[in-house]
Amino acid sequence: MKRTHLPLNALRVFDAAARHLSFTRAADELAVTPAAVGQQIRALEDVLGVVLFRRTSKGLELTDEAVSGLDPLREGFLRFEESVQAMQAGQASSSYTIAVPREFYAQWLAPRLASFRLDHPDVRFNLVADEDADFTEANLDVAVRLVEGPGELEGVQLAPGHRVVVAAPDAADGWIAWPGFPLPDGAEEKALLQVGNAGQALSSALAGLGRAIMPLPLVAGALEDGSLSALEGPADCRRAYWLLAPRPQWRQKKVKALVDHLAQ
Repeated sequence: MKRTHLPLNALRVFDAAARHLSFTRAADELAVTPAAVGQQIRALEDVLGVVLFRRTSKGLELTDEAVSGLDPLREGFLRFEESVQAMQAGQASSSYTIAVPREFYAQWLAPRLASFRLDHPDVRFNLVADEDADFTEANLDVAVRLVEGPGELEGVQLAPGHRVVVAAPDAADGWIAWPGFPLPDGAEEKALLQVGNAGQALSSALAGLGRAIMPLPLVAGALEDGSLSALEGPADCRRAYWLLAPRPQWRQKKVKALVDHLAQ
């Protein structure tokens, strides 16, 4: 059945005017002018084909037609509010579904989620390893991706875009190639190993299988403890780790809380 178009704004004005029996006080509540209230009421009367208010010596009075529809209207507004609250319930949820590369989670994100949980002890995390997972299909709140920018999504850069050439002590004299960063010109011939992602490149570099170009956040700990050495860099690069989400998720209170913590 086709639904009738409802003039919701005019009905809200009618509700306020009926409660106050005054266009002026209704206008104060709605932060509009009394003239705007009068225009909405007249437009609603035209749509309904009935008169809603009478002016008397004592002020405004509701007509019988107005009185007959007022209680169902107010019940309807209450149901609208319940509907909105139900749809917003996820904002107050303590559960986060996050798509994040395994290696970035291990090296950067995990300790920061732990510190976030100290301030929010009720939160729970559901991690998805495929950072390119579809937000709707995977029911994601946010995703961490190694990209040049947020594109059509909302986002914040989690760490500076720096790359560094690393190798373990006594590493083989050759390159570890992976899709994240192209090798220097002519280096393809010296690629000893081709891997599929940053985690495999990092593990290969730590094992001494060659040198690799890596995002600095993934190797900062290994550089500090001496497991890897920096052969070149760090140098600026266009790709960086971003925390991303579509705008509706980005506006949720729980996502804002996590973003504020991770962006510190």
